[in-house]
Amino acid sequence: MAQSAAHRLRTALLMGPRRQLLVAEACVSMFVARVSLAIFPFRQVAKSFGVMVPPNDPRVLAYAEGATEEQARTARMVSWAVRVSAPHMPFRSVCLQQAMAAHAMLKRRGIVSIMHFGAGKGEQKPIDAHAWLDAAGVKVTGYPVAPTLAELGCFV
Repeated sequence: MAQSAAHRLRTALLMGPRRQLLVAEACVSMFVARVSLAIFPFRQVAKSFGVMVPPNDPRVLAYAEGATEEQARTARMVSWAVRVSAPHMPFRSVCLQQAMAAHAMLKRRGIVSIMHFGAGKGEQKPIDAHAWLDAAGVKVTGYPVAPTLAELGCFV
């Protein structure tokens, strides 16, 4: 355990200040998402995601058009920060919290993202629900999506 903690500290120190700040932002954003979901009804939290539309809505299909390579690079960096931070949170950071965190981080940078919601028959419980996020043509969080899930809607 001590070796693992020392290894994590060394890795964090070697990643450089820009990545350290991005990881810190991802951690804070996941914490805010967790607290928001614990305090407020989902309906109220969802207002910050945009408008809920069906998956085949033209706005969903056209979201990546016009995205620049710089926006795609930023989306990949946000994806990385959320992905590496989530397992080390002091709570279980699930797909919705990760998607919410990445959505907020991208929104602060002026990058449009699409938050998808799906559900399907679960193996260990009656129904599985999942959230995933795309931005600038990048699969940001929640991938891969299980083939047993049906997409119910998205926020644009």
